[in-house]
Amino acid sequence: MAQFQNLFSPKEDPEHVVIEFKRSKVMDHSAVEAIDTLAARYQAEGKRLHLRHLSPDCLELLEKAKEMVEVNTYEDPHYHIADSKLG
Repeated sequence: MAQFQNLFSPKEDPEHVVIEFKRSKVMDHSAVEAIDTLAARYQAEGKRLHLRHLSPDCLELLEKAKEMVEVNTYEDPHYHIADSKLG
């Protein structure tokens, strides 16, 4: 999680930052937590984080970052997260 967080610098980053998940897969609850934590950091700086191509399951598990996800039903992946609150 720390390695992912260290890739970003909300204070120095532009007003809008896009993270593209099209060629990646959010595998477990810690990955979802890392995305939410990062979203909170950008919100604290008054900046906008755009999250693209997350699965519907991932979207459902996000809390702070949920409103930052750009949904594209045609292109978004469909997979389940290993450590899921969904059941």
